[in-house]
Amino acid sequence: MDIEKFLDQHENKDLLRFLTSGSVDDGKSTLIGRLLYDSKLIFEDQLSTLRKDSDRIGTTHGTGEIDYALLLDGLKAEREQGITIDVAYRYFATPNRKFIIADTPGHEQYTRNMATGASTANLAIILIDARHGVVTQTKRHAFIISLLGIKHAIVAVNKMDIVDYSQNVFHDIQQDFRDFIAEVEIPDIHYIPVSALKGDNVVDPSANMAWYDGKTLLETLESVNISHDRNFTDFRFPVQFVNRPNLDFRGFSGTVASGIVKRGDRIKALPSMRTSRIKRIVTADGDLEEAFVPQAITLVLEDEIDVSSGEMMVLANNVPRIATHFEAIVVWMADTPLRSSDEYIIRQAGQLTQARIDSLKYHVDVNTLNKSKADTLRLNEIGRVVVSTSKPLFYDSYSKNRATGAFILIDPVTNGTACAGMIIEGLSPKNLEQGDEAGSALVEHVQKREFQWDTGMVSNKERTIKNRHKGKLLVVTGLKGVGKHEVAKKLESRLFKLNMNSYYLGVGNVLGGLDADMGDAFWDHDEHIRRIGELSRIMTDAGLILITPINNADDYDLEKLKMLNSPNELIVVNIGENIFENYQVDVNLDSNPDLASSLTTILRLLSDKKIIPDYCI
Repeated sequence: MDIEKFLDQHENKDLLRFLTSGSVDDGKSTLIGRLLYDSKLIFEDQLSTLRKDSDRIGTTHGTGEIDYALLLDGLKAEREQGITIDVAYRYFATPNRKFIIADTPGHEQYTRNMATGASTANLAIILIDARHGVVTQTKRHAFIISLLGIKHAIVAVNKMDIVDYSQNVFHDIQQDFRDFIAEVEIPDIHYIPVSALKGDNVVDPSANMAWYDGKTLLETLESVNISHDRNFTDFRFPVQFVNRPNLDFRGFSGTVASGIVKRGDRIKALPSMRTSRIKRIVTADGDLEEAFVPQAITLVLEDEIDVSSGEMMVLANNVPRIATHFEAIVVWMADTPLRSSDEYIIRQAGQLTQARIDSLKYHVDVNTLNKSKADTLRLNEIGRVVVSTSKPLFYDSYSKNRATGAFILIDPVTNGTACAGMIIEGLSPKNLEQGDEAGSALVEHVQKREFQWDTGMVSNKERTIKNRHKGKLLVVTGLKGVGKHEVAKKLESRLFKLNMNSYYLGVGNVLGGLDADMGDAFWDHDEHIRRIGELSRIMTDAGLILITPINNADDYDLEKLKMLNSPNELIVVNIGENIFENYQVDVNLDSNPDLASSLTTILRLLSDKKIIPDYCI
């Protein structure tokens, strides 16, 4: 075989970065060890040492079997406790692809280490113990994976040998995970039943699970398509240093964070906003006509403009946001809790500057994904914050561009990482001056909107007399699959037949219309709620009883809708067990499955609250 051809083929293989995640003792390290072993990727000396360690300190004392977890649990504390603490990285390659594995911890106290491993990954393997199913830490890791923008996931239901390779157990866990993940965004998910200890469906198909006809774990890793994951649209080039080896050469060196640049392209330097054209694209292997993410290059410009380390070059007609204030989702990684007004050092796209957390908007419960007001974030907790910086940052929203939408905050005293953050959107200084504590910015917005409200010649009183009711927003909420949409549609029909102006607003209509410019990420839900609130204010002002279903709305969502729909009333029909004291009209379809009876109960409650006349029942 031509050795140069072989080496060239190996060098140009696609690289997949992936991590393992899940709860403690789900078998993450064992799975990766088995993957390497069955793929014949362990050297003889490593295998010999592994066998000795397995007998001496492993979990297979005296059986002669290998404890595959010891391949990755390299720290002394990890081997003593039988757990993963730090992130272990491992490189391997198959004939089809190169891989970098990040084996991450399962314990809650090491969630920050897991987030570190996930920050550069293309794919996540989420392990679930077949005996325990979806547990709290499974949800925590899946949520973080979604927040960090990982688009591909493999849900590996492990230890199938212990549950007798039961198809029903696998399908029940698959459905439980689907119910949870429906509220967040992981576009591409594969479900595989495996036994890491026995090797079932890891590299080779399992003879014990003939009912599963999908790909093995390795086949899925080799075939998953990540070619569209990188942003090739928005050229972003953070300058790492100015390359000046002699008087005749001056270039700007760095790594292309996203996008494509060609010789002759017109670029703009930030923050100076001065423009020039690309004269040369220089690399160690010679000049290029074009470069793209993630190549390391040096750009030579036609004009002598001042660009320093930490600044950025972009295409002149595609400039990122430039601001000193923005909102972000953060995973808190410091032992010292977050407090508003604390100051940090922010590192984002090669820039370093001072930053301050102006306010904490809410804390996220990773078990329910509900948002609640909080004064602080503690270690491993997740929340939404408002950040201000001492000098402008150049960024895109994280959902659009991970390279320029990610940041970390550094404690200036300890020099430790305080949090990892994902930028959502910018804020104007005017909004920040108004403050954002307790929703004051939203209050200011509603007050200004109402002051400027342009009314027609038909008064609200005249409209109410004609319709015999006021316009109201009626939200039907509850967990997915409890019948919200059917209840909402039946309510619309019942009220319409009683000559009341009712209208059903399907969520899909909003997502495909008003929200067509938005993604499906967790943080996009806030903007979705805002737009529904603004739309409901208009429709209830027209005298409609607007009925819309919302999945698993929490107090934060409802308070926002109430404010945006004001001065018109918000009524909540909750199907399930949650209690919303300020809005409650509670119907539990689990205990009252008859739809007609449920509707009668809802109408009676609405009548008792004087929302509709008694004759409507």
